[in-house]
Amino acid sequence: MSPSLLLLPYSAVLVPGAGLTLRLVDPGHLDLMRECSRRDAGFGMCLLDASSPETAATLATHGTQACIEDFSTGDDGVPTLRVRGGRRFQVRHRQPGDNGVITAQVDWRDPDPDDPLRPEHAVLGLVLARILEQAGVDATPAQLDMAAWIGWRLAEWLPLSEPQRQELLQEDDPHARLDHLLVLLSSPSSDGT
Repeated sequence: MSPSLLLLPYSAVLVPGAGLTLRLVDPGHLDLMRECSRRDAGFGMCLLDASSPETAATLATHGTQACIEDFSTGDDGVPTLRVRGGRRFQVRHRQPGDNGVITAQVDWRDPDPDDPLRPEHAVLGLVLARILEQAGVDATPAQLDMAAWIGWRLAEWLPLSEPQRQELLQEDDPHARLDHLLVLLSSPSSDGT
């Protein structure tokens, strides 16, 4: 049987290794947090696509495990949760509970291999190094030579649309992910507009 995971439909894509602060404004979010606390477990995040007013919102079939780092209250009194992206998964089956919290049976995606950056993707390593330098974020030379790490950090830091991030999340091959990022960077507008 597939592992069980609580799901949070959200308007942003969490990628492995990325940090994200969630504002828990929806009562369902608080129900989810109570259930996570009861189970002593994290949860999965899936993109909730509500972009088309003509159709009902849809929930992506691929998501990322959210590992809880911190829980606090913002200046406006709204609870906030700091999470970090863990493993990727594909939803097999989902079932809403009585309190609206979704439980899903998931298949964990294979971890990315520790492949080195290929020569055709070297420019992406340079782009990421520059972005991180401007942001004051340190990266080791070993990290800047890992295809998967570069792909996830670019997916985190570049001004991409959420559907573009979702496409990257669903790609299992880190080199194909980098190929996709090269295409996105060479297009006139990488944010989907």
